[in-house]
Amino acid sequence: MAAIDRLNQSDIGTADSLPFYSATAGADRRTSVSQLAEVLQSEMAVNGPVQQFAAPSATGFSVTIAPPTTGASVWLILTPVAGYAAGTIVLPSGPVDGQEVLVNSTQSVTTLTVSGNGSTVTGAPTTLAANAFFRLKYCAVLSTFYRVA
Repeated sequence: MAAIDRLNQSDIGTADSLPFYSATAGADRRTSVSQLAEVLQSEMAVNGPVQQFAAPSATGFSVTIAPPTTGASVWLILTPVAGYAAGTIVLPSGPVDGQEVLVNSTQSVTTLTVSGNGSTVTGAPTTLAANAFFRLKYCAVLSTFYRVA
């Protein structure tokens, strides 16, 4: 690895290398930013999906799923004030392979739209009963969210 002789701020890319000390190897090593991101993502996933709450107060609502970090899985807990005729759930933009979205609702939504936000969605429900749920998982190869439960 080239010596770090200047500490000027610079843009960083996924192929760039970072130095670190490996406790396993007992020596200095280097890794790519993309490898570091994978390790951090897997460590964050240990605690399960990030919870997001929404309490729509009228029919025609729209809730955008917004993970705090790119690629984080999200558990959306909908607690509408009442059962509604229509509602939309907008999936995360820029999803990553394997990212999951779990949605629960305490009230019914007669006409449910699940927007892929640029991705294809296959098998999403078109209605949601009270206390129902569904889970979608993203496949990066096909740029598609698939219903898995």
